[in-house]
Amino acid sequence: PVHAGLSLAAYGFLGLAFCGALMYLLQEHELKSRRLGYFYPRLPSLEALDQLNSHCLAVGFILLSLGMVTGSFWSKQVSGTYWRWHPKEVCTLIIWLIYLVQMHQRFTVGWRGRRAAIMVILGFVIVVVTLWQVLR
Repeated sequence: PVHAGLSLAAYGFLGLAFCGALMYLLQEHELKSRRLGYFYPRLPSLEALDQLNSHCLAVGFILLSLGMVTGSFWSKQVSGTYWRWHPKEVCTLIIWLIYLVQMHQRFTVGWRGRRAAIMVILGFVIVVVTLWQVLR
């Protein structure tokens, strides 16, 4: 089904945002400690990592939203109802709400840098834990 592909792509982009956030915190730590170690010359600038984080978050959120919409239409065809309150659906809704808050904070309130990176990391940890619980 289309919704599964969209959701998989969404989690891929959210995973890239997670990686970008980890790299941001690593690069920031090296810069603040004033000991430029192994990672400093190998990682992009903080600004580039923050932009990567922002773009991947936005694309992942849009794909997740489309996955939820197409999934509800698929559910209607299969079970006769748009929403069944299945644990997978509820967990996806919770994940979507978490990323909705992140999108709001980033694009409306102006969260950038460290705070945004920490939020993306926490969000993705929740994604992994939630999906692991549902899919096992």
